[in-house]
Amino acid sequence: MRVEDTDRERSTDEAIDAIFAGLNWLGLKWDEEPVYQFAQQARHVEIVQQLLASGNAYHCYCSPEELTAMREKARAEGRPMRYDGTWRDRDAANAPEGVAHVVRFKAPKEGKTLVKDQVLGDVTFDNDQLDDLILLRSDGTPTYMLSVVVDDHDMGITHVIRGDDHLTNAARQAQIYDALGWTPPIFAHVPLIHGPDGAKLSKRHGALGAEAYRDMGYLPEAMRNYLVRLGWSHGDDEIFSTDQAIEWFNLDSIGKSPARFDFAKLENLNAHYIRLADDDRLTELTLAIMKTLEGWPTEDSTFQKRLRTAMPGLKERAKTLVELAEGADYLRQSRPLELTGKAKKALKDDARIVLGRLADALPEEAAWTTEGLEHAIAEFLSAEDIKLGKVAQPLRAALTGGSVSPGIYDVLASLGRDEAIERIRDQV
Repeated sequence: MRVEDTDRERSTDEAIDAIFAGLNWLGLKWDEEPVYQFAQQARHVEIVQQLLASGNAYHCYCSPEELTAMREKARAEGRPMRYDGTWRDRDAANAPEGVAHVVRFKAPKEGKTLVKDQVLGDVTFDNDQLDDLILLRSDGTPTYMLSVVVDDHDMGITHVIRGDDHLTNAARQAQIYDALGWTPPIFAHVPLIHGPDGAKLSKRHGALGAEAYRDMGYLPEAMRNYLVRLGWSHGDDEIFSTDQAIEWFNLDSIGKSPARFDFAKLENLNAHYIRLADDDRLTELTLAIMKTLEGWPTEDSTFQKRLRTAMPGLKERAKTLVELAEGADYLRQSRPLELTGKAKKALKDDARIVLGRLADALPEEAAWTTEGLEHAIAEFLSAEDIKLGKVAQPLRAALTGGSVSPGIYDVLASLGRDEAIERIRDQV
């Protein structure tokens, strides 16, 4: 685990903590103590001095005005901005006074640089298209491009897998490796993720931090499954465990085209993992979601017990933990319940009369389970010679105040005998 924090303005404690928190939530662990790139600054500067001594780097004294002029000229000529090598072969003894200098890499100007990529194949770059990048800033701090090469070498990094927007960086880094006589790692540049509309992924598509998906009610195992499947495949398999992903993953099966982030697929996958999840764990996670919202009695032990009892029925209908919470709304309602329009229509006079008789036929506390309730209601329906459809919607309306809920036996069981019968009697 390496924190690349050479950009001091962006590498705040808050930003770094968010990375750790996101990885921990996803269940992606690291084996050793994290390495902070900025802390290796002395080593990076040592390598720059080595490059200077070997003639593979030089001091550049261009003023900000000169660099601005280069940039404007490039813009006027319709080409990318590249440093023109003004100080590449000049004697530092001729340096102007009062100009803070940088150290630049002396990149080869002729020939080509080859990047052997495990996803894209061999990619070549004309060296005259790669300018002399900065290794040390004017304040003496190393740049990311230099630091990442040194750290990868020193840490024994074998594979660098990253987005294909870094492909040009691989060419630049390959030149530094060559200048130092080091063997570069294996590069694999993965196509970027696009939104459902084919455009580059943005926040409106789902380019969010891991904590945002946690707060939207996704399970970490679902996110791991979905993310590893973006741009990579193992036959027709869509659902697999993390252990299977570790066993099956390989660079050869990464596609060359951008993957598309699809919230509908993510939700369906999350629903699958919710149905498989342990009910106690789901209860704790749903309570955590509820604590971020208003009006949920999350500290009330009776409510907690009711939520746990309702979980088997709730999780069959939910795609996210937020939907689990929404589905449990009937548990926090106070008597007498305020009925929705559809609920009022379901509770016609004849339905209220039937519910009154049903309340008398419901079982005692000892049999107040989904199985016991199903048996008691089946006997009631047989005695009344009516179908469940005649009772289910009016009963749902009386118990929840609405027309949609988990299965009616689950609702009864989760409310408990006293609360359920009192809600029924409120409506009859």
